[in-house]
Amino acid sequence: MTNAKIWTGERSHPEVEALVVIGERIVATGSHREALHWQGSRTRIFDAHGGRIVPGFNDAHVHFADGGASLDAVQLNDAHDAREFVSRLAAYARTRAPGQWILAGEWDETKWPSAELPTRQMIDAVTPNNPVAIDRYDGHMVLANSLALAQAGIDANTPDPDGGIVVRDATGQPTGALKDAAIPLLTRAIPNKSHAERRAAIERALQHAAALGVTSVQDMNPAYADIGIYSELLREHKLTTRIYVAPAIATVEDQAKLDLGHGFGSSFLRLGALKAYADGSLGSRTAYFFEPYTDQADNRGLLADTMHPISRTRDYFLQADDATLQVCTHAIGDAAISTVLDLYEDVARQHGAKDRRWRVEHAQHMAAKDFERFATLDVIASMQPYQAIDDGRWADSRIGTDRAHRTYAFRTFLDHHVHLAFGTDWPVVPLDPMLGLYAATTRATLDGRHPEGWIPEQKLTIEEALATYTAGSAYAEFQDTDKGTLAAGKLADFVLLNEDVLVVPASHLPRVRVIRTWVGGREVYAPTR
Repeated sequence: MTNAKIWTGERSHPEVEALVVIGERIVATGSHREALHWQGSRTRIFDAHGGRIVPGFNDAHVHFADGGASLDAVQLNDAHDAREFVSRLAAYARTRAPGQWILAGEWDETKWPSAELPTRQMIDAVTPNNPVAIDRYDGHMVLANSLALAQAGIDANTPDPDGGIVVRDATGQPTGALKDAAIPLLTRAIPNKSHAERRAAIERALQHAAALGVTSVQDMNPAYADIGIYSELLREHKLTTRIYVAPAIATVEDQAKLDLGHGFGSSFLRLGALKAYADGSLGSRTAYFFEPYTDQADNRGLLADTMHPISRTRDYFLQADDATLQVCTHAIGDAAISTVLDLYEDVARQHGAKDRRWRVEHAQHMAAKDFERFATLDVIASMQPYQAIDDGRWADSRIGTDRAHRTYAFRTFLDHHVHLAFGTDWPVVPLDPMLGLYAATTRATLDGRHPEGWIPEQKLTIEEALATYTAGSAYAEFQDTDKGTLAAGKLADFVLLNEDVLVVPASHLPRVRVIRTWVGGREVYAPTR
C-alpha cells in the first residue's frame, strides 16, 4: 500500500506513507522506498493516490443481527410527527402477509411536536391483521397493538414485573407501551426466527459494516443461534467482520464450564465476555438515578430485573471472575453506574487484583465521585458519542443542567486516565463511524440548537476520537496487541477514505465516505465497478 497518508495510531510514528501486508498481518510500515524492499514477483501494489488511510473501525457495542434485520424493517426513527409515524407503519403493514409480526422500527417520539408516547389505539386501525411489537430507538420500550397484546395475554390484570412497567391509561388498561423487563411479556409470543432469516439478517449486517469501514464489532447479548451462524460463516470463509460476542450474564455457567477465559477463538470470532444490565434508558425514563427526574418528581428510574435482588448480579459477577470472563454491564443513570462500580469493587476485594478490563456500557450520566473510581478500578467506559448529540436535544429538561454537565463526559474520563471505547449501540443509532467522530468532536445536537457543542468542554480532538474508536475499542476486548493501530505484527484491517478526516472541518465529517475496506489484508468492500 503506497502513496498514502496513513494514520497509524502509533505514537512513535503516527504518519507513514506505505505499509506492507503478508497474509493477514502487517509486516512493515514506513516510506515508499522502504516498502519497495519487500516487493517480489507476486506482490500486489495498491496506489492510494494520496488518500487517507486509518485503522479499521472497531465498534465496541452493537446488536449485530438486530442491526442487520433493521435495515429491511419499517423505518420510523425520522418520522416528524405521529401522523407520519402511523402512515409509514400503515404502508409497511400492506406489504406483510396476514399474521406476520411487524418488528423493529426504532421510533422516537421526542422528534414529534407533541413528544407524547404512542399508543395501541393510534396503530390498531392500520394493522388489523398483523401483531405489532415495534421498538423505541433506545431498545428500552416497545409499542404493541391490541392484537399483539391479546396474543401475549397482556391485559389490565397483568402486574408490572420487577424492573419493568406496563404503561397504562387512566382506566388501568395497557396503552401498548412496555418498558424494560415488561418487554419479554410481549416478545415471548413472537415466533422464533428461522435459521434462514437469521442468516440473511447477519449477511446484511456484514455487508453494511464493510461499506462503513467497520472491521470489528463487539456484539452485546447475541442469541446462541446467532453465534452459531457466525461460526457457520467463518467455516465458509464468509465472515468479513471480526466479532467478539458477549452473551447474557445469565449464561455465565455455559462459558465457565468450558473454561474459555476472556478471549477464546480465532481472530474473526471470539468468546469470553458477558453482558449484564443495571437499569434502563434516559429516553424511556428508566435510567436509575440518585435523585428524581427533573420533570417527574416521583420517578428515579428502574433497576434492571436481574438486580432484584442485587445479590443475584453479585453472584453472576463472582462466577464470571472465577472463570476469567469479562463483564460488560449496561448502566446509564448515576445510581446505576455507582451500583455497578460497587459490585466490581466487591469482586476485586474478594478475588484480588488482576487484568479484568470490566466495562460499564454507556456510562452516560455520572456522579462526580465516580470518575476517580473508574480509574482506580481500571474499569472501561464503553460509550456511544452519537447518542450525546441525540439525547442533548432534551436531556436537560429531564435531569437538569447540573447532572447534564456530567453527561457523556468524554474529556473528563480522559483527564482521569480512564480507558474509553467508542461504538454505536446499532441499531439504536446508525453504524456509521463518521457520525460518531462528528459527535465526539463537535457535540452539536441534531436539532441545531447547540452548534458550538452541547457541554462543549467535553469535546475530543479528531485524533483522540479516532484512537478511541480503534485502539480504545481493541483494548476493551483484550485485542490491543493484535489490532487497533497499524504496526508490524498487527492484523491488516484498514480503510481508505474519500477525504482526510484529520484535515476537514469537523462539521464536514458526516459527509466523509469509505472508499475501500480491508480485513486481514483482504478487500471486503470496494466501489461497484
